[in-house]
Amino acid sequence: MCYLIAKDKEKHGCYALKTTHGKHLAELKKKLNNEVGLKGIQLVTISRPSAYGEYAPYSFIENEEIFTKLVVSMK
Repeated sequence: MCYLIAKDKEKHGCYALKTTHGKHLAELKKKLNNEVGLKGIQLVTISRPSAYGEYAPYSFIENEEIFTKLVVSMK
């Protein structure tokens, strides 16, 4: 298990999607990077949110479709 984090470099907080490592995660991250990578949105995979306070506060999103829409709309 891991979390995909989407953070606007100019704002406080982030969106977090609980997911698993593997091909699907790599493809999702690549897709999102293609859409927002040049807009100041940082996508990071982390193991546990409590170890990465620099991304807090976390907004945990349970659905990948909603997460994708939120990330695309960040900028």
